[in-house]
Amino acid sequence: MVTIQHPSAQGPIPIEHSFRKVNGATLHVAEVGAGRPLLLLHGWPEFWLTWEPVMARLADRFRLIAPDLRGFGDSDNPSGTFGADDQARDIVALLDTLELNRVGLVGHDIGGAVIQALARMAPDRFEGLFFFDFVYPGIGPRFGTPDRLRDIWYMAFHETELAPALIGATPETVRLYITHFLKHWSYRKEAFDPVLDRFVENYQKPGNVTGSLEHYRASAPGRLAMLSGRAALLPPITHPTCVRWAEHDPMFDYEWTDRLHETFPDLDLALFPGVGHFPHREDPDRAAAEIARFFDRLPW
Repeated sequence: MVTIQHPSAQGPIPIEHSFRKVNGATLHVAEVGAGRPLLLLHGWPEFWLTWEPVMARLADRFRLIAPDLRGFGDSDNPSGTFGADDQARDIVALLDTLELNRVGLVGHDIGGAVIQALARMAPDRFEGLFFFDFVYPGIGPRFGTPDRLRDIWYMAFHETELAPALIGATPETVRLYITHFLKHWSYRKEAFDPVLDRFVENYQKPGNVTGSLEHYRASAPGRLAMLSGRAALLPPITHPTCVRWAEHDPMFDYEWTDRLHETFPDLDLALFPGVGHFPHREDPDRAAAEIARFFDRLPW
């Protein structure tokens, strides 16, 4: 394990960085704080740094652990398609290396898909589930309606062989592509400005564009089944669950939460006002408060 100290951009808190061997790969992990452990799982086009504002605000109350999923950040890239179930197996192995028996889960976007896989794969390892906007089965064919296709075109593009070649053609094409999504999906457009260069530089590292797109290739069959209304029925996830759904997410309408209770019967659902696709970056004060409020009330 390699450990370095890094002063947070959000305050004078030392974030510890380590590299952990799991399932034949090396995962990069950022960690800070002490107390009950919370595992923070990012989406695309993100990596651990997306959680730094929340980590800074909760470090005096929780142990915050933010890994780079395989294919992202400074973790190893997969050798082929690598979906939510694959990521979940990595995370269970990571918990073993960290000697953690039970943790709380916080996820967003792809991280939300991984949480659902984890809750079904190793239910006894998790105390509660906290989500920002994410795909779940109840969205169904609504995700592919004509008015939505102009916002989800990138998913089909990411499945193609052209995608990594075109996105990663030059450092500038990477900058244009990553910046487009961070800005377009945000309601508070300035949210990523202080760290935009770090996000772009991360995706400019060799293999990181290709590695991050493997999720979309792996999830394509399930996504097509959901869009066509043929998705397999899965048993509900009975963990206490909190969902805070962004008011201005251009991809995920709040109306789409109407079937969340079918997947998460023990559900605390509310609108997260004034933000787009990245509540944890756009309003970290409220995001941290919502996370703390949920996990503080669990008998843990």
